[in-house]
Amino acid sequence: MGKKVANQLIETVKQAGIKHIYAVTGDSLNEVNEAVRQDGEVKWVHVRHEETGAYAALAEAELNGIGCCAGSSGPGHVHLINGLYDAQRANASVLAIASTCPSYEFGMSYFQETNTIKLFDDCSGYNQIANTPQQFPRMLQAALQHAISKKEVAVIGLPGDLAAQNADESMTAAQALFSDSVYRPREKELKELAGLINSAEKITLYCGIGTREAHEEVIKLSEMIKAPVGYSFRGKMVVQHGNPNEVGMTGLLGLPSAYTAMHEADLLILLGTDFPYQYFMPTKCKIVQIDARPERIGRRAKVDMALGGNIKDTLSALIPFLETKADDSFLRKQLKIYEKVKEYLASTAAHPGETDLIAPEYVASVIDRLAADNAIFTVDTGMCCVWGARYLQATGKREMLGSFNHGSMANAMPMAIGAALARPEQPVIAFCGDGGLSMMMGDLATIVQYKLPVKIIVFNNRSLGMVKLEMQVAGLPDSETAMLNPDFAAVARAMGMEAYTVNEPQEVEETLAKALNSPSPVLVSIQTDPNALAMPPKIEFAQMKGFVESMIKLILQGRIEDVLDTAKANMKHLKGII
Repeated sequence: MGKKVANQLIETVKQAGIKHIYAVTGDSLNEVNEAVRQDGEVKWVHVRHEETGAYAALAEAELNGIGCCAGSSGPGHVHLINGLYDAQRANASVLAIASTCPSYEFGMSYFQETNTIKLFDDCSGYNQIANTPQQFPRMLQAALQHAISKKEVAVIGLPGDLAAQNADESMTAAQALFSDSVYRPREKELKELAGLINSAEKITLYCGIGTREAHEEVIKLSEMIKAPVGYSFRGKMVVQHGNPNEVGMTGLLGLPSAYTAMHEADLLILLGTDFPYQYFMPTKCKIVQIDARPERIGRRAKVDMALGGNIKDTLSALIPFLETKADDSFLRKQLKIYEKVKEYLASTAAHPGETDLIAPEYVASVIDRLAADNAIFTVDTGMCCVWGARYLQATGKREMLGSFNHGSMANAMPMAIGAALARPEQPVIAFCGDGGLSMMMGDLATIVQYKLPVKIIVFNNRSLGMVKLEMQVAGLPDSETAMLNPDFAAVARAMGMEAYTVNEPQEVEETLAKALNSPSPVLVSIQTDPNALAMPPKIEFAQMKGFVESMIKLILQGRIEDVLDTAKANMKHLKGII
């Protein structure tokens, strides 16, 4: 008997660099599972939920270049979708294997039948289903080419009966083909940009993840033109380290320093960023945007000059046309503002809090201090993102993964699984919200089963903290944001994981040190202050008005204690921010 289509699949994805397939086995995936077992090199990672698998594949793709997940007919497909949406928006090279019901049952409302073309159309760049052994290798190769070269999700539909058929050798390319090209604007455009930069007096650079390979070029550009450097959350770990002119982040989780540097500039240069909030962009200066995906340029800001190109290639070609500026007064002013902001952040983190009301700022700062220089952090969407954004510092070796564009809850723990398997030599620390962890808690068992030394830090504030804040600034009394949580440490121990609960501030550092030094997976649940606030870099009058209205409504409901707790937290933060 010849090689099966399922075996052909595994041989091909292995050649493309895929090392793990994250999936829940069963039904239409059984032939693929058997092919993985026979291969012995590609590993099947048995997650408890396909969404976890998609997020683990996303993390592996972000760290190692490509990831793979799979889902079986019907519910397995649907469970993949949230993580695949995130991967598509993050430009991550993820291959999703969607095994289906038998091909001869298509269109018959067969048990667990789904239309994979319709289902995955909005969360992928390539999405096809093979029906014959002749089609499959060509479609698989095309899927891998899309995923790798365009950095997007590729979905290959594989009927269960097709997986069991004898493979057909493709007459076209049968494997992934890699290319490393130079991509930059023409010299005419570069000279035009250089003229604009040379004539400007106050310039700010704002960088995203697109500057990952251009760290040296960004710093050199900044030093030549005396420009402060702001960055997006996703760009923090690739921009901040070793950068004497960085002024922090802007955006919902950002700082006044970066916001001010952008709004006081007469020229803003956006480098490799698809920053999602146009409300934080200045409107009274010239804006230049350089991006490897030119179709994105101009959708967040009123851009005056657009250049398509890889940031490293573009800056390397641009710098020889630039004049070194002597006047650094604008830069020094912005750095001075940033120093004050950092002093405020440090003073906030210096207060540990009280029993069962431990300051999350303090927790995050302790983790930053204790964590290894090459730690990989994953952060849940919500308040965990705030503490990660403000207190985790880049070293040049650290990574930070999150749902930065899709904004999904419950991403941190699943991404930690993929990170631990992708980079087993680096420690992985997950910042989990209580809401996020409770949503996907079953996959703590996956961490234990595969002996992944992941450290799960639960910021247990007994609420959906970010949602609570959103309601308050909108003038609404918070409702249905409270969480009735289990004993997370007890749950983790029941699954076989080392676990601790921290109620007292003085126990934080000792417990975290013990957890981070353990060779085993560990969960630490810390009872944090639910009223710890994340003030944006610019406070609008409408937000303050909404907050006051929210407090009045709470008073009318008789929730006086909630008002007092929130007001106390607000005064502390407003004193430092305004």
